Amino acid sequence: MSSARERLTDALYGAGWSVVKKLPEPVAVRLGRTVADLAWKRRGKGVLRLESNYARVVPDASPERLADLSRAGMRSYLRYWMESFRLPAWSAERVKTGFEPKDLHHLTDGIASGRGVILALPHMANWDLAGAWVTTKLETPFTTVAERLKPETLYDRFVAYREGLGMEVLPHSGGTAFGTLARRLRDGGLVCLVAERDLSASGVEVKFFGEVTRIPAGPALLAQQTGALLLPVTLWYDDSPVMRGRVHPPVEVPESGDRAEKTSVMAQALADAFATGIADHPEDWHMLQRLWLADLDPTKGPS
Repeated sequence: MSSARERLTDALYGAGWSVVKKLPEPVAVRLGRTVADLAWKRRGKGVLRLESNYARVVPDASPERLADLSRAGMRSYLRYWMESFRLPAWSAERVKTGFEPKDLHHLTDGIASGRGVILALPHMANWDLAGAWVTTKLETPFTTVAERLKPETLYDRFVAYREGLGMEVLPHSGGTAFGTLARRLRDGGLVCLVAERDLSASGVEVKFFGEVTRIPAGPALLAQQTGALLLPVTLWYDDSPVMRGRVHPPVEVPESGDRAEKTSVMAQALADAFATGIADHPEDWHMLQRLWLADLDPTKGPS
């Protein structure tokens, strides 16, 4: 990305956080839907990739059904952004009432046990809102990891935004994040990780909707090394202002096998839980990038 484009990207995000958060909620909702529909009609690279990914999730869908799904997906994606730009201005009560997860006992029991908990999520609905709900409603701080973005000022914006919601944010690069996460878990803390896409050489291969992709090894390795509970979480929207979600049953550490074998089994279980939630609510899965290995250009890598 050129320096001029980086500056423009940073300025646009800055405008979002400074302007959109001041809008009345109905106005922000309409704005998000309008922008989503315009982007969908342009049929750009992101929309086409979203549609292609949905074709894996709903393999019997007609072209018309896939088009409807991608339109709904873009509206869901822009809802995420409108909410995220406005979250810093939400009252504590608005955050507390903005999310209703099912099977929450898996999380609350895990927190109460003191053994440490890892929440692993795909890119569904609004994971930032879910995080703000945990720090506000459950009054439980947690640690997460953020990918370093360019320009550095944009990365700083995202870190400041998430720290303002009560999260401890570690940079993905640098090699120290894993050790810090492990220490937090050994102290009985909570760690939240977005975990359905890792196309680097360190990712673990899994079957996802019948084809091979890679997901991060980190959640499974942390659970093995610290004894923490590993809980998949999926999120979705309905027609109300309240986001919905589900805390899935724990992914257990296998009793036999070496570390690599255990990690592979756990990663597949995590992918299966994600697939269940995504299949139920495909339009709320915001995957506008290549995911499956069959889609990668070996000369360019992931994008």
